Amino acid sequence: MATGVLCGASAFADSAADAWPSKPVRVVVPFPSSGATDLISRVIAQRVSQDLGQQFVIDNKPGAGGTIGAAEGVKAAPDGATLLFTTSSTHAISPHLMPRLAYNVEKDFTPIAHVADAASVLLVTPSLPVKNVQELIAYAKANPGKLNYATSGNGTIVHLNALEFSARAGVKLTHVPYKGTAQSITDLVAGQVHILFDSIPTGMPHVTSGRLKALAVTSLQRSSLAPELPTIAETLPGYSSVTWFGVYGPAGMSPALASKINAAFNKAIQNPEVATALAKLGAEPAKPGTPAQFHSMVKADSARWAKVIKDNDIKLD
Repeated sequence: MATGVLCGASAFADSAADAWPSKPVRVVVPFPSSGATDLISRVIAQRVSQDLGQQFVIDNKPGAGGTIGAAEGVKAAPDGATLLFTTSSTHAISPHLMPRLAYNVEKDFTPIAHVADAASVLLVTPSLPVKNVQELIAYAKANPGKLNYATSGNGTIVHLNALEFSARAGVKLTHVPYKGTAQSITDLVAGQVHILFDSIPTGMPHVTSGRLKALAVTSLQRSSLAPELPTIAETLPGYSSVTWFGVYGPAGMSPALASKINAAFNKAIQNPEVATALAKLGAEPAKPGTPAQFHSMVKADSARWAKVIKDNDIKLD
């Protein structure tokens, strides 16, 4: 009897996967409209929609660093009609900064697909007498406590990038938090602050104009968006930091359905037009993989940031 029930459940799950998407798919994006995550989600969802001939509707649910929208994605039925498009912020960083989250990353979601990555660029003020990462480290060691770095706030990826860099390089840098990037760029150009880990699209135009110097990118491999720049890892082996973007479903989604949705997103991110559109947003398509590989990547990323946050006793403002 039990075997018959299990077989029936399996057949139902397979049938649901075969039928997907039989109706428009709601894609919850836990960040504001016109922001980076929103724009990246629209590029990819539009391609999936065109490939499958079904509408994918972006539903922005911003607030509390993306955690409100992430919690919204938990409430849906695990039938593929609602998906969550999110980032390392909600699933690898916030759980260690906000212990009272309305969701549990491990229990409340079904990992589906890793779709894109966005590296940062290490920028320095032009008056700093360094030309590469090795010289920056040497200068910081020769001038302990004299260099500072700008961030967009405590616990942000910008902050964590700098802390990880400081720890691996064995240097002491002073944190100067800002409420946004614009003022920090102005102060970096003026020499009021010395270092900033910024997104490639917002940072590199200032490098091209000669207002700032770019030393390296934070990804493990060189970025196609700034191929002339080395990686920090070429000087500090193992250093790697990207903001990843991924797709989740609610907990309880069948493996068959998760695999079918995974295949649809993997196909979309291999489209050359998608790669071109993502490049304009400072992102690159992820290497296509399985739901299990996505899950493993997120766990590793989460463990790394948990250590950085704990080691530095980071608290939200």
